[in-house]
Amino acid sequence: MLAGKIISVSDLLVEVLLSGVQVKKRDMMYAVKGEKTYRFEVEDIEGNIASLVPFSNVAGLSRGTEVYKAEEGLQMEYSDAILGRVFSPYGDPIDKKPIESQGKRTVYPDPLPLGTIDVNGSMLWTGIKALDFFAPMQKGFKMGLLGGAGVGKTVVIKELIHNVYQGLGSNSVFTGVGERSREGRELYDEMEESGLLDKIAMVFGQMGENSASRSHAIYGGLTLAEYLRDEKNQDVLLFIDNIYRAVQAYSEISAMENRMPIENGYPATLDSDVSEIEERINSTGDGSITSFQAIYIPADDITDAAVQTIMGHLDGQVVLSRKVAEKGLYPAVDVFQTSSTLMEVERVGKRHRLSPALSGT
Repeated sequence: MLAGKIISVSDLLVEVLLSGVQVKKRDMMYAVKGEKTYRFEVEDIEGNIASLVPFSNVAGLSRGTEVYKAEEGLQMEYSDAILGRVFSPYGDPIDKKPIESQGKRTVYPDPLPLGTIDVNGSMLWTGIKALDFFAPMQKGFKMGLLGGAGVGKTVVIKELIHNVYQGLGSNSVFTGVGERSREGRELYDEMEESGLLDKIAMVFGQMGENSASRSHAIYGGLTLAEYLRDEKNQDVLLFIDNIYRAVQAYSEISAMENRMPIENGYPATLDSDVSEIEERINSTGDGSITSFQAIYIPADDITDAAVQTIMGHLDGQVVLSRKVAEKGLYPAVDVFQTSSTLMEVERVGKRHRLSPALSGT
């Protein structure tokens, strides 16, 4: 259905003069120029002008190009076909393997009914002693994973995937937000060599791609995790690396729309943007999503507005230290900075909570 014509084009935003067609935020639109199809998502509407976020390079587009409204919004594969596969933020396989779609679902589902959320999930034992002792978790927890390059984050991720699959028969999802292409390829190869590839689904919005790709990767990963939780009744591990990059992408898109920023250039919608992500990570009576979220801390400023907003949703943090790694100790957990809100006598027992290792005696 013809929706309108382009009146301005930039790398991050395309403006369209609508021709009377009703559109709303997050509707999908597309344009065809020669043999190439360009895809967009509606980011904002003001009067009869819609601001669209392009999914790919806009080279070749020009003023006057006709834009059409797609029948469906952005969707992701929602079936067993996700396991062992690598997807773009827009649901396209990027591992050069064919896929027979068995069903798709929108990446923006309605929130879970409040009555179905289980806030008192059972304990999730990872089999990694340093984590289970110093940062015990329950199903549905959100844990920060802090640590720079070379401290063994990938080693921890592989061990968690292996142990949870062995113990619970559950699969995992890895979401790369602003990942370097090299790092994404290395993770894929390591999973394949370790025999874990068929136990994980991956989504990558890589660093070299535009803001839309980096901001949408996280929704794709959540959708895959929700399939495993809701349809397969699994206790899923969701790895997000790096959630701060998603906030950066939101900031770039907001700046292109000339919206008034708040502190450090972050969008005024910072709280709601982060909340929309975090509130989809929950436990139900039949399954759960437990997340590990890597957080980049700009200029080592822990008081940064985005970092504080993200950490306000977390149930604990696991800190990997270079000093510990240099001693050859893996996982390189800094036990003095690692914490969990579950560290209460009522949850882990008196013997665990009052252990000499935790009390400093």
